[in-house]
Amino acid sequence: MSRFTDILLVSPLADGKTWVVMRDFGYDVGTEGSTDRIDVAVGFQTDFASVPRLFWTVLPKWGKYGNASVIHDWLYWAQTRPRAQADAIFLEAMGVLGVHDAVRCPMYWAVRLFGGVAWYRNQLDRGAGFDRVRPDLAVKSVVRSGRPWMLTRLIRRLARPMRRDAE
Repeated sequence: MSRFTDILLVSPLADGKTWVVMRDFGYDVGTEGSTDRIDVAVGFQTDFASVPRLFWTVLPKWGKYGNASVIHDWLYWAQTRPRAQADAIFLEAMGVLGVHDAVRCPMYWAVRLFGGVAWYRNQLDRGAGFDRVRPDLAVKSVVRSGRPWMLTRLIRRLARPMRRDAE
């Protein structure tokens, strides 16, 4: 059976939504001790599960699936595997954590159906020079993530092809 390599230790940032991984954390895919291992970089910024606020009473951003959410966030940021594989690992990791099927399946299908937006946003952020891995671990509660606002960036990116067509 798969396993997480250590406990997850995080510290919050001032925005109230972002947390920083403070020590080594990873996941063995498939079986414990497998050669297929995911190591989350120390200093990585995560928002745990990206659940819309409307559903927080049923599925909060942090729950029994929290560790799996961090692994999934890392896979979406690093993009070293195809998106479908990252989502399958998320499903597997929730199973390792004992997340009930009534929660696990909807969360998996939500990332399959809507995760493309986050995948694309991460590509844009990396292209713009933003790094979700903080090089300094001198994180204080007044530090913000520094991540650009998504809606503005997406609108600008989508408007480029339209402007070219209009010319």
